[in-house]
Amino acid sequence: MNCRTNKYRGIAYCVSFLMLSGLLGGCSSSSQKVADQNPVADPPATEVFSLHKGKLSSDIRLPGELIAFQQVDLYAKVNSFISKMYVDIGSEVKQGQLLVTMEAPELNSQLQAAASRMKSQEAIYIASKSNYDRLYETSQTPGTVSQNDLDQAFAKKNSDLAQWEAAKSAYQEIADTKQYLEIRAPFSGVISSRNVNTGAYVGPSGKGSELPIFTLQEQKKLRLAVSVPEAYAGYLNDKVKVHFEVRSLPNKQFTARVKRLAGALDDKLRSERIEMDVENNDKILLPGMVAEVIVPLPASDSTFLVPKTAFVNSTEKTFVIRVADEKAEWVDVRKGREDAKMMEIYGSLSPGDSLVKTASEEIRNGSPLKRITIVKQ
Repeated sequence: MNCRTNKYRGIAYCVSFLMLSGLLGGCSSSSQKVADQNPVADPPATEVFSLHKGKLSSDIRLPGELIAFQQVDLYAKVNSFISKMYVDIGSEVKQGQLLVTMEAPELNSQLQAAASRMKSQEAIYIASKSNYDRLYETSQTPGTVSQNDLDQAFAKKNSDLAQWEAAKSAYQEIADTKQYLEIRAPFSGVISSRNVNTGAYVGPSGKGSELPIFTLQEQKKLRLAVSVPEAYAGYLNDKVKVHFEVRSLPNKQFTARVKRLAGALDDKLRSERIEMDVENNDKILLPGMVAEVIVPLPASDSTFLVPKTAFVNSTEKTFVIRVADEKAEWVDVRKGREDAKMMEIYGSLSPGDSLVKTASEEIRNGSPLKRITIVKQ
């Protein structure tokens, strides 16, 4: 019984082995057929373009501020009281127009005293001049008047004349000061601020008035001020035309031309201030508005231009890949300006160099490149 059982087990093992071998053979045959039907695809071709120079014109968007073309704070010249105000906030004034009159009673007394001193000195001078003239006439007769007396009279006359001139100057000084009791517009514009009322005590800044009586702005012409970062300052010139928008008029675009360049960088912002003149005859733009300014950056010289895909910005370096003897060569470059597709680069390159159009760190330095395809930049 045991022999017969062992015999049957051996036969079962043989049958299982044969069946397993058949299955493996079938799988191997099927895999071979699939491999024959789907051969391994060749790696994609490396697209290469020829490097050349060109001019790239781009622009940047920067915040700007609209400010009055001219603005002045008007203070009282002398300590006084407001007598009458002729304008208010929003009033349009012309150059030389009377804005406010003030009173300073002590100035009237000082002016009267100065006038009295001037008349007194005039009378003294007239008397001394008459005395000198008489002595001079008498001295024409030899021996009648000594030379010393004549000289003394001449000196007295000149001294009294100087005193009279001083008295006239003192009178004129007070008279001029009294004219400051009237404030007139130094230029045409709009009163944008008023800080006092009739009867208020006013004076020079810090001496009676901390705030000005009026603030006057020229609003028919504005300045658009923009701070351009140092990296773009070299592309600016005084002929560039800019476009800008303001939030209160989102559907309208304005145009202005650069008029003034600061010619120096701000110590804190490291930027150059530029100004544009904006005509504002209809006064739809207001001083203090913030504008979004599009500043063109025209190229002044030719530089190497490459597609953005050819530039690699890794954690170690920035580079492009040049093809030399069918091998990849990493070339260190610096990035310049860019637009939607192209960018400027600076490095040890020459016109006509072949660069990989779609570069990446996966293309290692010195690795062979096959199936190279020349494409347009």
